[in-house]
Amino acid sequence: MKRRGLILSVLALGVAGFGGAAWYATRPDPIAASDPIDPEMADALIRPYSPILGPEDAPVTIVEFFDPACEACRAFYPVVEDIMAEHGDAVRVVSRYTPFHGEASVEAIRVLEAARMQDVFEPVLEAVLREQPRWASHGTPAPGLILEIAASGGLDVEAARTQMLAPGVVAVLNQDRADVETVGVRQTPTFFVNGKPLDPFGEAELQRLVAVEVAASQS
Repeated sequence: MKRRGLILSVLALGVAGFGGAAWYATRPDPIAASDPIDPEMADALIRPYSPILGPEDAPVTIVEFFDPACEACRAFYPVVEDIMAEHGDAVRVVSRYTPFHGEASVEAIRVLEAARMQDVFEPVLEAVLREQPRWASHGTPAPGLILEIAASGGLDVEAARTQMLAPGVVAVLNQDRADVETVGVRQTPTFFVNGKPLDPFGEAELQRLVAVEVAASQS
C-alpha cells in the first residue's frame, strides 16, 4: 500500500473503528490551529529533556505530540523522515509524549525513555513503531514483548528494566501530560512547525509548512 493510502486508511480506522474515542482526548478548548501559539505556551512545546532527531541547532523545528501506540503516528513516521531527508540540516524534530492509549502507551514511553538514556532512542523508536501491530493490539500482548522488540533496536533490556522505573521517567510522563493539556492537544499526531500549528492536518500540508519555514530561515 502506498504511503498516502496508508495514512488515509489509518485516519478512517481511527475515526470509524473507535468512534473517535481513542483519537481524541477530552479537552474542550484545544488551541485553534489557525492562531499563533500564545507566548505563555511556548515552554510547553519543548522541554530540555525532549528527544531530538536531527541537528540540535536546526533553524526549523517540528514538534510532534505523538503516541507510540497510535496508528496514524506510525503512518506519519516515514513522512517526517522524508521531510528531514529533503531539508537536511535545516530541520529537527522534537518528540513529545501523548499517552492517549492507556497503559500500552505508558509502557512504550517508559521503554523509549530507557532507550534515550542509552543513546539508542531513534533505532528503538523505529523498532517499536514497526512492530506496533504486535504490542499495541487490543488483545493482551505477551509480557515483555515490547522489551523484546526494543532489544532488536539495540536496547539493553536488563538495564532498561531499572531505567523504566526511574523517578525521572515518571517526571517526564507527568510533565508531558501537563503540556498536552496546556497546549490543548486532542489528537495524535499533532504537529507544530516553529511554533505554528499545522492546519489543516495532512501530509502535503506538513511538507508545505516546513518548506515555507525552511525558505524563510534561508532568506
